[in-house]
Amino acid sequence: MTKIKCVTFDLDDTLWSVMPVVIKANQVLWEWLKRETPAYADRFVPEDLLEGSALRQSLLERFPEIAHSMSETRLKMLEEGMESVGYSVHEAKALAAAAFDQFLRHRHAVTPYDDVVPMLSALKAQELTVGALSNGNADISKTPLAEWFDFQFNADSVGTAKPHPLMFEKALAHAGVDADEVVHIGDHPINDVQAANAMGMHTIFVNPEGLQWDIPVEADWQAHSISEIPSIIAQINR
Repeated sequence: MTKIKCVTFDLDDTLWSVMPVVIKANQVLWEWLKRETPAYADRFVPEDLLEGSALRQSLLERFPEIAHSMSETRLKMLEEGMESVGYSVHEAKALAAAAFDQFLRHRHAVTPYDDVVPMLSALKAQELTVGALSNGNADISKTPLAEWFDFQFNADSVGTAKPHPLMFEKALAHAGVDADEVVHIGDHPINDVQAANAMGMHTIFVNPEGLQWDIPVEADWQAHSISEIPSIIAQINR
């Protein structure tokens, strides 16, 4: 019988609620832009920084090769905006990098759901390797959950986003395990559940935000709360 050796997690809206974090990070970024680059703040509005903005969509139509990377996309938006208000290419790159650092620092100020730390502690007690697989640009080592994770891959580092199989393939190679020795846990029916199922991994669907999906969730298991995850994995191993 195959034994589970590794557990991988999606991060945003699986282990913490991402929207309050991004809202705060964008607020801090905008205050920095008003203070350090007033010409930029005069030309643009805070809504231009949002993921669904027309400015972002226009950028990705011209540079589809960076669509997988939230970091590259945001940096490019800032660089182009700086150039459009008169900064040189060199100045624009430097200012965009400094502005992005402000955003990213607050992007990591996440608040895990209440039962996440006890759940991760229970998994480590089962001597499981724990990894993070995320389409976002959070670095797990810079969050309050750093001590519980053994490795991470995200869209920025891999060059593609889930549901593309590459991130899962890299996780398997890094952990030195077969797909049927891994449980992947996430909140997205396609990017997490379908993608991991296609790799031959076990899957657990969690939905802490209570989102409604118009597509079926075909996970092997569905956890009604994050606290159920260790017992589900123990049950798989039995």
